[in-house]
This record gives sequence, C-alpha cells and structure tokens, in this order.
Amino acid sequence: MQWLWCWRCRAEMPMLDEAEYESVVQRFYPHSIEKRKLNYPEVREEYTRITGYVETNPSAIYHHRLFSYGPPCHKCKKPLRTPKAKLCGNCMAPRQPISN
Repeated sequence: MQWLWCWRCRAEMPMLDEAEYESVVQRFYPHSIEKRKLNYPEVREEYTRITGYVETNPSAIYHHRLFSYGPPCHKCKKPLRTPKAKLCGNCMAPRQPISN
C-alpha cells in the first residue's frame, strides 16, 4: 500500500499494490457477476483492513490500484494518469523520456 494522488478523488489516497489488489478483486469481484451486483460492504471492509482508511465509495476502491498510474511528473510530481500517458494531467508537462 502506498499513498498517491488519485485523479478521480482529487486527493492523496491509499493505493493497493498488485498483491493487495488481487486479494480484494479475487475475493469480492467475482468475474461471473456484474459490477453493480457486488457485495460492497465486504469490499470496503477488506480495503479498510489493508489500508487503515475507511472508504465510503466501494467503486473508488476499484481504481485505487498502483498499477493503473504512471510515474511521477518531472515538473509537478503528481503521478501521470496512466502508465502510457504522454502528458501530465495536472501541469500538461510532456513525459520525460526514460534515460539509460
């Protein structure tokens, strides 16, 4: 778990790493049912158990995943919105090329 800026929530939020995310997804987001029919209280309880943060919107938990965000912007330091983003959504700075 790591605190990171969430573009949808417009705040620093606890983001789940892949192992934590899978523990929520595999247990509470069965592939056989639609998202709107999920057991949200259990999703919120598991997220709170992992992060210590009480999230009231279980749909937000679904996008609090480190893997979904890009590296920090070289200018404003907020994470890029996606791993493939070419511009920062906050300051519109172009993504810095990866140097070897």
